[in-house]
Amino acid sequence: MDAQIGRTTIRLLKGDICDCAAEAIVNAANNHLWMGAGVAGAIKRSGGEEIEREAVSKGPIPIGEAAVTGAGRLAAKYVIHAAAMGQDLATDANKVRLATKNSLLRAEGLKVESIAFPALGTGVGGFPKEEAAEVMIDAVAQHIGAGSRLKEVLFALFDEESLTAFEEALARRKEDKT
Repeated sequence: MDAQIGRTTIRLLKGDICDCAAEAIVNAANNHLWMGAGVAGAIKRSGGEEIEREAVSKGPIPIGEAAVTGAGRLAAKYVIHAAAMGQDLATDANKVRLATKNSLLRAEGLKVESIAFPALGTGVGGFPKEEAAEVMIDAVAQHIGAGSRLKEVLFALFDEESLTAFEEALARRKEDKT
């Protein structure tokens, strides 16, 4: 499912974020930027341990912030580590919103035209997928509405439940704008 906001395409895909054709991919991170399970583990396995070494050297960062590293063996140029949770591995709507917003700001600073997000906080963090979808799509729409160089924002969603939650949130957003 695709949607257009200004000159930016929002695209929802079911699959592995490591396989996305985006210049920057977002890692669902803790504030110490250690890469263990979930999205972080997949990125480390596909891209290499050097991503984690570089990330950890930049941490800890405040929850809701984002740090940038190289992408190792991944096709992307950068990994943006979005600290949607702390060491307690708990998150909430505000942390997810801030981590999404700050990831978008890092992407603008890198001058990339495409970014791929996972459903932040919904794996290890246990945050409800429906709420993550609403919060993240809203944060992206606000960012784009304020002016953005991004041409494409992808959401790489690992399972059918996440894809459905994001499709429904994006459909509601489109309805609200008509």
